[in-house]
Amino acid sequence: MTNWIDAGARADLAAKGRRVLKAGTKQILLIADGDKLFACNNRCPHEGYPLNEGSLGAACTLTCNWHNWKFNLESGETIVGGDRLRRYPVEERNGRIYIDIADAPAAERQARALANLLEAVPDNDYDRMAREVARFIKADGDPLDPLRHMIHARAAHFEFGMTHAFAAAPDWLGLHESAKNEQQRLTALVEPIAHIVWDTLRQPEFPYTGDVTPWNADAFVAAIEAENEQAAISMLNDALAHGPQLASAVKAALARAALAHYQDFGHSAIYTRKAFELIAKLGWSVAAPVLKSLTRSIIYATREDRIPEFRHYPKALARWPAPAKAAAPGDLVGLSVNQTLERTLTLPGDEESKYRLLLEASAIAMLRFDTSVDRHTDKPVSHNVRWLDFTHALTFAHAARELCTENPSLWPQALLQMACFLGRNTPFINGEVDQAWTVTDPQAFIAREQDALYDHGVREPIYPCHHVKTLRAVAEEVAWAGDGSLSRTMLAATNRFLHSPIKYHHALRSAHQALSFVEAEG
Repeated sequence: MTNWIDAGARADLAAKGRRVLKAGTKQILLIADGDKLFACNNRCPHEGYPLNEGSLGAACTLTCNWHNWKFNLESGETIVGGDRLRRYPVEERNGRIYIDIADAPAAERQARALANLLEAVPDNDYDRMAREVARFIKADGDPLDPLRHMIHARAAHFEFGMTHAFAAAPDWLGLHESAKNEQQRLTALVEPIAHIVWDTLRQPEFPYTGDVTPWNADAFVAAIEAENEQAAISMLNDALAHGPQLASAVKAALARAALAHYQDFGHSAIYTRKAFELIAKLGWSVAAPVLKSLTRSIIYATREDRIPEFRHYPKALARWPAPAKAAAPGDLVGLSVNQTLERTLTLPGDEESKYRLLLEASAIAMLRFDTSVDRHTDKPVSHNVRWLDFTHALTFAHAARELCTENPSLWPQALLQMACFLGRNTPFINGEVDQAWTVTDPQAFIAREQDALYDHGVREPIYPCHHVKTLRAVAEEVAWAGDGSLSRTMLAATNRFLHSPIKYHHALRSAHQALSFVEAEG
């Protein structure tokens, strides 16, 4: 379909060689370069400055003088810059100029925006990503498709599998669903896309095997335990080929693998829950890239129960449970790893009761985090403790509750691993709980903090990602737990976390530890 408009007489261009026309919301620059005629968007696709104030050089090159972006009007190539300049077909007929201002079909514009979105990846160009997603939506595209597209394009670039780029995506999508305006909606879509780009920047592809082996849950878990990616992925390929009908079986197997060890600082369990949340929000079309990257991440996960600090964990698990003793959440705070494991063995009540005690204890510890530890510059690597060491105790618990509710046999592992979090953080808490962090209106607090996430102001995505996932995990746990000390303590701890200064770069610390390490090498 065409829509030719009369743009005036060719002779009228003789004096200046260019003219700006308006057609609805379009602002079109008409240029005569010798015998050639060109029509393009007068707004530079970079930041919208007027191209009629630009410079026309050799070889039909138009330069935007604000940032030196250059466009070849004949070929449509962007010579310097990123985004493509829209050009319009133009013809001269009997001394008059006609411009076809018809928009390309929606499907074509959507495909162009998705292709251009990937062009922003090598430069990690956040602003261009935002523009291309906005262009896609303006072309009546499904707002979630750019994220789907980026997941498929970049999943194989995660060398060690899934990161928080995928794990926080469902939380950003939750913010997209509750957004109050266009700006918030676009922000919540671009943040996970940009995080994927950040985490895979300049990484080559690390392909997954295309082999297919019949799905067997026990063999799949064993392959992950043996760190045999080819065997695990080949079975996953078969499960994926069956579509969603095996989704619950795959999730159960991945939950077993994720909780088989106290591992990877809780990431494996968190990622398992979040992977399936992401699939639920985006559809089965992303199951293959998401679940393959999840499987790879669990394969590469550190098994921290094999280091001296946590060697008591498998011993405690083998003795689960011990005779019950009365306990309060505060009884679990301030103990060593071994002491916390032993105390957890004797917690009273059913699994949910034990979980509540451990979760509240974790929140108390978070309220008592000695933040001066995060600022040190003269201690060993073992003291590199920060807020995330404490927030992970809550987000791990949040993930574990769902996984264990669906697979009750995993409760002992999850509860004892919560104990490991508590014990490992004991050296880094102090004896004070500042009541100033108490939240008096939970709904207003959560709404206010969610609004703040849309404009978090932190460039490196791992930090705002932890803000969004911690806040939303706590909001869900509060909704589940109901009124009471557990919810009050979690909210206070989250309030303190979200409003405490974070040191994002530790130059002196790194220098001190590098010198100490090199000196010890002899």
